[in-house]
Formats: sequence, C-alpha cells, structure tokens
Amino acid sequence: MSKLIFFVDDDKMIINLLEYTFQSRQQYDVRSFISGEDCLEAIDLEPDLIVLDHQLAGAGESKMDGIETLEKIKHVNREIPVIVLTAYGTDELSDEFISKGAARFLTKDDYFIDSLINTIGEVLN
Repeated sequence: MSKLIFFVDDDKMIINLLEYTFQSRQQYDVRSFISGEDCLEAIDLEPDLIVLDHQLAGAGESKMDGIETLEKIKHVNREIPVIVLTAYGTDELSDEFISKGAARFLTKDDYFIDSLINTIGEVLN
C-alpha cells in the first residue's frame, strides 16, 4: 500500500521537483500545497508524512509560516511525522522545529533530494 506524502512549499519549482521525484516511486502517493492553510484543510486525508518548508509566501500577512503550520499539524494529529525542508537552515532554527515536534530538519543544499529520499525512507520505516 502506498504512503501518502504532503509537500508544503511556496516555491513552484521545488514542488515540481518533489512531485517529479516522488510520483514516479510506486510506494508513494503525493499531494502538494503552497500554504500551511491549504495543507491543514486536507489533513483529514491522514498523510503518512508531511514535508514542510520553513518560509511560506505571505507568512506574517495573515498566512502561517512553517513553525505555525507545524504547531497546527501537531495540534490536529501528533502522530504525523513532519520533515522540515528549508533553504535557511541554522542550528537555532533546527532546534526550534525539533522542539516543536519535527521529526527531521533538512537544508536545501546541492544534494537535498538524495537526503530527502533517504530521510523519508527512514522516517516511514
């Protein structure tokens, strides 16, 4: 049975890359969202995993950022593992996300797709 993964990122190029990479793998079913609000509206689909960006467009303008989205996800269902994927990784930010319930914290570097594939496999197994 395939695992349902939600990708939440406001960068359409990143979403396209993630969809292309993971939709071709039979063990995964993928849904993508450009905001935390959109992700939370679909949370009743009970994803097996959520990959969440830290910075989301419109955050602060009545839109949630990654931290707020993570907090809401964990309020709805503490069991859903969340991997944070960001271009702006610092130790302080990593510590904050992990303390709020993120399973892992990854930085979008040159090899982040390989790291994400491996991390998703570890978290789901």
